[in-house]
Amino acid sequence: MGILAWLVFGGLAGWVASMIMKKNGSMGILANIVVGIVGAFIGGFVMDLLGQGSMMTFNVKSFLVAVAGSIILLAIVNLFKRK
Repeated sequence: MGILAWLVFGGLAGWVASMIMKKNGSMGILANIVVGIVGAFIGGFVMDLLGQGSMMTFNVKSFLVAVAGSIILLAIVNLFKRK
C-alpha cells in the first residue's frame, strides 16, 4: 500500500502544480507523478532548511509542501527550456 500511496500522492501534487504553472496540457499522468514525487523531496528539503523538520506523513501540510516543491521543480525546468 505504501508505493500506491506515494504514486497517488505524487500524482495529485504534480497535477495541482502543473495547473498552477499552466503546464497541465503538456503533461501526462506519468509526468505528474514524477513531478509530484520529486517535488515532495524538494519541498521536504526546503522545509528542512527552514528548520521545520521531516514530514513523512500524508496530511494537508505535507501535500502543500509537495505542491510547493513541484512548483519549484517546474519553474526550474521552465528556466532551462527557455534557453
